[in-house]
Amino acid sequence: MCGGRGTRLDASVEKPLYEIGDEPMVCRVLAALEASSVDGVYGAVSPATPATRNTLAAESVSVVETEGTGYVEDLQHVLEEIETPVLTVAADLPLLDEEAVDRVLAAHEDSSLSVYTPTALKASLGLSYDITVERNGHNLVPSGINIVDDREDNMYVTEDSRFAVNVNRQQDGQIAEALL
Repeated sequence: MCGGRGTRLDASVEKPLYEIGDEPMVCRVLAALEASSVDGVYGAVSPATPATRNTLAAESVSVVETEGTGYVEDLQHVLEEIETPVLTVAADLPLLDEEAVDRVLAAHEDSSLSVYTPTALKASLGLSYDITVERNGHNLVPSGINIVDDREDNMYVTEDSRFAVNVNRQQDGQIAEALL
């Protein structure tokens, strides 16, 4: 998923092209996906991310055009184009690697799977977050990686920082750089 406007990041480049470790975040995520056991990779882009579209095309990634009206709306459009189950990954997870992706795939058991990290982990790392949910007495933050299926939704909670580091603001990018 790489079609967002990235307004919170306030960068001079499209959010997916924001560099962590001298490499655009979308390329870091792409490398993790390609090294993992996923079957194929699609990039969901929007009118807000034309340079990202070009970057993905140069990497021979199939592109799904969305309207860019919001994450949920863009995801719905993607699901009309691609058969489920689908692993969805936000382009702002620069610490993701093949082992982390494969761990999520292994946790998938014929249902949707939402991946969360504890708010306490995000706070301890100094990371920003905007959305929280409470489950079983724990405050959690969506990680930006999920498996969408047509069946019930299961939850996977991890304290692995690779899932906690979403770069939404400049400070998050500095923390990601430090954790590389």
